[in-house]
Amino acid sequence: MTTVRLAHFSDIHLTANPLGWQLRDWFNKRLTGWMNLRLLGRSKRFRRAEDTIAALMAELRERRPDAVVFSGDATALGFPTECERAAALLGLHDPQALPGVAVPGNHDYYTAAAARSGAFERQFAPWLHGERVDDETYPFARRVGHVWLVCMNSSRPNRGFWDASGEVGAAQRERLKRLLQRLEPGPRILVTHYPVALSSGLRERRSHGLADLDEVLAVANEGGVVLWLHGHRHGAYRLVDASVAPFPVICAGSVTEEYRGSYAEYIIDGDRLQGTRRQFDFSLSRFVDAESFSMELTKSSIR
Repeated sequence: MTTVRLAHFSDIHLTANPLGWQLRDWFNKRLTGWMNLRLLGRSKRFRRAEDTIAALMAELRERRPDAVVFSGDATALGFPTECERAAALLGLHDPQALPGVAVPGNHDYYTAAAARSGAFERQFAPWLHGERVDDETYPFARRVGHVWLVCMNSSRPNRGFWDASGEVGAAQRERLKRLLQRLEPGPRILVTHYPVALSSGLRERRSHGLADLDEVLAVANEGGVVLWLHGHRHGAYRLVDASVAPFPVICAGSVTEEYRGSYAEYIIDGDRLQGTRRQFDFSLSRFVDAESFSMELTKSSIR
């Protein structure tokens, strides 16, 4: 297969009722997260998330991509009940679940307990299959046609309510290096939650970005990555700028945030990508084409 169709979406931020609060949750980052969600307006921006996901799944089942790419933040506060709800709405445990890959976001690892619980990995297990270099979950690579989707965990729990930074870590970077070395030929597409840069091309501030970004970029470049897909930022954008990265970078944005939710569809023919961003139209209760773009998935295309 030399033509591959992918659907890329991110940052659905679903919640659940009941959440499953425990005493310790009132003394960690979840308290400020809940205040942001319930008192500062975040919940209003995602109040139609379940309806949007229902429309998205209906569309994807009709359009039948070869694989879906989910780049994290399934939940609002990282509760296991939220992970379970997200997986149910995405049809992950249905007999006819869509093929795909997924990585966790910082909200899925909102606290150390959330990360340790493995809730994301249990619920999203159908999208975590692939080649690995050892028994660790991340990174892993899944082949779709002639394309490799290489998935890496860039999220970590942080104690400070102001801290939304991520980190891959030396051990995972070393596994990524080994994994990229052993993959058979084909375009390598890196999937993370955290971005390379803002839509302006400037780096994220320290408290919101990837702490070891330069090291990850070096491993990806050396390993032949030709495209980096991510989420975290809720507005969709793309960057093709050698001063930012030695390959194109695409942010899916949030698919469920009210009035700007969208996802991307990529058709990869050989080394060429034709993309379409499809935005949710609330008046029509469906997704419509918002813009199209194209790019070459070769480093030589970056000027």
